[in-house]
Amino acid sequence: MHRRWWSQLLISVAAASVAFAGDRATSGQILERSEGVLDEHPRIQYATRVTTDRIARLRKAMAQSGRSLARDARTGYLLPVLEALGVPRESQLLVFSKTGVQRSYTSPQHPRALFFDESVAVGYIPGAPTIEIAAHDPRQGVIFYTVDQAAAAPLFSRQMTCLSCHVSATTLNVPGMIVRSNTVGDDGNVMPQLGSSEVDHRTPHTDRWGGWFVTSEGSAAPYAQRAHTGNITFSGRGHTSNQVFVDWLNSSPETHGYLSASSDIVALLVFDHQMHAINLLTRLNWEARVTSSRGQSVVSDPTVAGLVNELADYLLFVGEAPPSVPLTPQPGFAERLASKTPKDRLGRSFGELDLITRLLRYPCSYMVYSEAFDGLPPDVKRAVYEQMQDQLADNEGRGERTRVSAEDRRAVLEILRDTKPDFPKRDSA
Repeated sequence: MHRRWWSQLLISVAAASVAFAGDRATSGQILERSEGVLDEHPRIQYATRVTTDRIARLRKAMAQSGRSLARDARTGYLLPVLEALGVPRESQLLVFSKTGVQRSYTSPQHPRALFFDESVAVGYIPGAPTIEIAAHDPRQGVIFYTVDQAAAAPLFSRQMTCLSCHVSATTLNVPGMIVRSNTVGDDGNVMPQLGSSEVDHRTPHTDRWGGWFVTSEGSAAPYAQRAHTGNITFSGRGHTSNQVFVDWLNSSPETHGYLSASSDIVALLVFDHQMHAINLLTRLNWEARVTSSRGQSVVSDPTVAGLVNELADYLLFVGEAPPSVPLTPQPGFAERLASKTPKDRLGRSFGELDLITRLLRYPCSYMVYSEAFDGLPPDVKRAVYEQMQDQLADNEGRGERTRVSAEDRRAVLEILRDTKPDFPKRDSA
């Protein structure tokens, strides 16, 4: 591996910084606003417009350099793809439910591994024919790719069929990410008659991670069975068992092509927060562009205004479900998140984890630094900032609604002003 070339390549592709399924092509139909996918609107053109997501940039860099990725004997193209994109191995999550396009390869004995950062997710199953990738384009939403594991050289093939599942009410009707907690049987099959939950950072932990393995550092006992729905399967009579989790930990996963046995609870919490943020950013961007095409005032449009308020609340973790016990992240994961997030003049950042009373030490999402956030139309981004500033203002009712102290709200404002040059400088009320 030529590390110098990879370092140059990382610089060129990493500036931006799940389920995967599918069986239907894009509709080819111009849909009415707020009804289904807006993919073929002239301002969107999801299927045909040139993309600038991380995979698109990686493909371009490889083509210009004449370089390719060397296949790894144990994992195929997984490790080269993770290295080229700068996606950390420590982010690994494990899904054992039979969901996704390669569900026939997935089971509690053979889970699907997901690796992610702020704008890309990579899905891998040892022995499965393809690696699955979802990359968030700052304007076009999530773009789906596969890599043939048996190919002599990797070809990142864009997949439109993924939209059969990845455009739905769950994704806010734009091409987006799915995070769901399912009731799962011993064989990994979903039991829909027993219910499922869509998951983001507001979802109680007792309703999260059904069909996922959940590991932890230093807090395994307090987060045992039924503090969440991970690690367990259900019988037809409603009885539960964590035998699949015990078997997984005793199976020496590394000898079967996995990078580790870990599916860290802290990485899961970050993933849960981030995926809904991605969908909100895409939906707001698309609605603003469609409204602008009609010659209407964008920020005064009720649909856009509602999304502005929703995004501001979400970025500030309004309604966040706190952990029930203090948590410790997988070594390396927290350090990387903190290192990639801008710091203010006092060294504070939105990449610092708390994990005692909430996810982040300073309750504002690091997604404010994403290309998707910065790619919002200027008047829309300004409206989001103004709504955030109002939320953070230390006046009547704010602290009670956000459950954040006045001191922490001031810290969030100060960090925003130091690290986001376009954030309003007016004092809070």
